[in-house]
Amino acid sequence: MYKAPVNKVKILANITNNELLESIFPLKVEGRFILKDGYVVDPKNNLEMQTDIAFQGDKIVEVGSIEPAAGDVVLDCKDLLVVPGLIDMHLHLGDLFEVTTNPIFEAATHGITYAFSPGAGNTLMAPSLLGAEVDRGLPINLGVYLGASNVLATCMDTGELAAFFRGECADEVAGTKMSRNPFTLSTGNLVMGIKDHMGHYIMDDEKLNKVFDVTSQAKMLFMSHTQDPDHSMRLANLSNGRPFHLGHTTAVACGTHGDPVESMKRMIDLCKEEHITGEFVTTMLRENRGSREGLLMDKAAQDVAYQALSDKIVDILISDGQNDATMKGFGDCRDNIPCILELVEKKVLSLSDAVATMTCNPAKLFYKRTGVAWWDEKVGHLGVGALANITVIDRSNKSMMYTICNGEITGFEKRVVRRGIGAGGLVTKSGMVRKTGVGDITLYSVKR
Repeated sequence: MYKAPVNKVKILANITNNELLESIFPLKVEGRFILKDGYVVDPKNNLEMQTDIAFQGDKIVEVGSIEPAAGDVVLDCKDLLVVPGLIDMHLHLGDLFEVTTNPIFEAATHGITYAFSPGAGNTLMAPSLLGAEVDRGLPINLGVYLGASNVLATCMDTGELAAFFRGECADEVAGTKMSRNPFTLSTGNLVMGIKDHMGHYIMDDEKLNKVFDVTSQAKMLFMSHTQDPDHSMRLANLSNGRPFHLGHTTAVACGTHGDPVESMKRMIDLCKEEHITGEFVTTMLRENRGSREGLLMDKAAQDVAYQALSDKIVDILISDGQNDATMKGFGDCRDNIPCILELVEKKVLSLSDAVATMTCNPAKLFYKRTGVAWWDEKVGHLGVGALANITVIDRSNKSMMYTICNGEITGFEKRVVRRGIGAGGLVTKSGMVRKTGVGDITLYSVKR
């Protein structure tokens, strides 16, 4: 008689002796979750070696050689690259031009753990709209920048707007001068910053000065649309030392508003100023030099950008937008991991410096602009006490193997792990909330 070569997998659900036995999955983690034997690159903590990382709940609790104990769950990361969860500080997800949440889920399949959306149409109501989606379950941490023209469309003056974003504006003032919508009054300041969208709205000097005043007084990031170098020079002249950030700086190198090489050099010179920072689009730095659905970068200008990265004049990478999204940008977040690894192959950056462009460097910028210690302590690194946002990469095919958001696996081998939906939170300039209440308010009545 044929002899069965294998036995039943006893950890799976089955009926034994007429008794229904449940699977051990999902694992009931009583101890730690250990990422074992991965090649860990944590630029902030100067760590680059094969080692282990353990997290419990949503926080990292141990780094080093870890011996698993009873109750621990072990994830084999041998031959995989383990880095802090990728931060895409300019990715159109969940803003008012994006009408589907699918791109948010797709971002998790590309290793994104934090994404910040600078929609031109974002009003003060955008945080409540995105907050409702977070409450109902998203696999990554999200935040929004507001559209500058929409912020200035209220009756509030500069000081009142700055006070509102600091959480110091009296309700009667905001309710009279800003909005009669109670959701907007309650959640409108749960934002990352403000973006001037030159590509959509041309604002006069007086209004731009007001944006500088609001963001400086409220300690927010001021991002500008960078495609026309003359507009960026205009902002630099208006800034008077007040900080601002050049969004998708490589867009000037596409030749739509002047010579691409000269335009790229002008922007890099601006980024040498202490109060001005910039970011490069990952898709544009790859061999294809951009997306044909967006813009293509000039090859000579691309070389100028490589040198700026090597010299650390610009040290942040972003994707800008997914081609599957309604709000298409100049790039695509599926290019983030390949770009990081290709910059190492091209010897533009070391592995640690390349990883830093989408981990500790954006976190450092937010910390510098906001002064909020959360950005320094909890985000962009793998040290003990940091939030367990981790991206595990298969270098052989330049793709995500695991995305871990706040201690939950949300992505595995380029697909969403649906059990991880709900792991994400709403990120603001002052930190993160896991619930805003907007998504639940119609379901429940709560008395305090």
